[in-house]
Amino acid sequence: MIIASANKIIVNKLLAKSIAASPKPHVAHIHTSSARSLLSRASVISASGTPLNLTANQASLSATFLPFVRVREISTKAQWDQSQKLNSSASPTSCCSCGSHLHSVHHHSERAAIRDLKNFSTVIEDISSVIMLPNVPKTQMAQVFDTTGGPIVYREIPVPTPGPDEILINVKYTGVCHTDLHAWKGDWPLATKLPLVGGHEGAGVVVAKGSQVTNFELGDYAGIKWLNGSCLTCEFCLNGNESNCPKALLSGYTVDGSFQQYAVAKALHAAPIPKTADLAKVAPILCAGITVYKALKESNAKPGQWVAITGAGGGLGSLAIQYAQAMGLRVLSIDTGDQKRALTTKLGSEYFLDFKTSTDLVADVIKITNGGPHAVVNVAVAEKPFSMSCEYVRPKGTVVAVGLPAHANIISSVFSTVVKSITIKGSYVGNRADTDEAIDFFSRGIVESPINIVGLSELPKVFEAMEKGEIAGRYVLDTSR
Repeated sequence: MIIASANKIIVNKLLAKSIAASPKPHVAHIHTSSARSLLSRASVISASGTPLNLTANQASLSATFLPFVRVREISTKAQWDQSQKLNSSASPTSCCSCGSHLHSVHHHSERAAIRDLKNFSTVIEDISSVIMLPNVPKTQMAQVFDTTGGPIVYREIPVPTPGPDEILINVKYTGVCHTDLHAWKGDWPLATKLPLVGGHEGAGVVVAKGSQVTNFELGDYAGIKWLNGSCLTCEFCLNGNESNCPKALLSGYTVDGSFQQYAVAKALHAAPIPKTADLAKVAPILCAGITVYKALKESNAKPGQWVAITGAGGGLGSLAIQYAQAMGLRVLSIDTGDQKRALTTKLGSEYFLDFKTSTDLVADVIKITNGGPHAVVNVAVAEKPFSMSCEYVRPKGTVVAVGLPAHANIISSVFSTVVKSITIKGSYVGNRADTDEAIDFFSRGIVESPINIVGLSELPKVFEAMEKGEIAGRYVLDTSR
């Protein structure tokens, strides 16, 4: 039997001949520096993923993890008999194998599993403990859909357990992105997991972590991003392009996301959030902010140059305006409606063009920017703005595709593309460095998320408004209601 401490223990081989010969199952001994430091609740996960509840005679259990653990195998019947005598004692005594103070711990389910193994040479190869705050519940509320486009149900589900390299975040607030709507409707040529908990802008508090995690402590603020994890070893990861990793894990798409009260993320990809941050306001930065900040960097626009932003009044656009200004760019916002005109003007856009009232949008853009914008960042959720931007972008300018309207294409005349020498490129989410930079802008008060807060239970209503194009800024869900 193996019991692990907060540090990962890997047991490659265990002598097991005596186990097969012994008339009784074996027992593992926990050796601690002090029996009083045993914990009241140690969540230990076996290789099969089964949680084991640890008890230790009548030790007073108070810490969060075992400070020191060793495992010794009882390899003879004499030692077994001696251990049985020791088990009858309620107070610490000496180990029959090594003489250290010990408490015996029985794991009946694991013993049964061992008896069923044909090959006893490798019993358990990887057991990791999880350090967890004591008040983490067993169940939580979440928004879940079981079929693509099917009902979104607000229901109770189990709280997940983090793996060795993961953290468990008590999500306080989570933004709602258009990607979440696409995931639910199945708009993209990439299958989601089912059933699925969507969401990828979750901001909250670390309440548990795996044994390999060193970059977060319990109580830290952390964020769940679209990129939940990647291999970190492929050519893309090694060059800072983790989002292009073929083994990327996507929050709220290929793994469960932040539309729940407790969510898991790979620690190396989770976003560190300053303790001074407003968790509701920082939530949209975790996708919308990082994404548009990265897109502006990809545009290669220089201070003093023009950038046009399509879909400027939405969640991504409203942040793109602010990041562009912070980077010294002049902003032309393209969207529709008085509400979005007011918002973009308030955020600092120099001009607003309503694409529904303009009789010649291409000519209007070129006139306002005196020859066309040097860059266009398309965060719109319709196809037409992408192709149209190729017409009005300035010669040698860059068109950046960010938004992902369903079944859309970018159409640009080959002649115009060549003669104007324009660049058309896509920009996905940012990497870990982009994440830190984008959050730093927010932390210093340079950008701010214009948000509307509603309860997690109201997600279907938010999707309905999103489909109608009625949302200015970003909706953020409070997971407590």
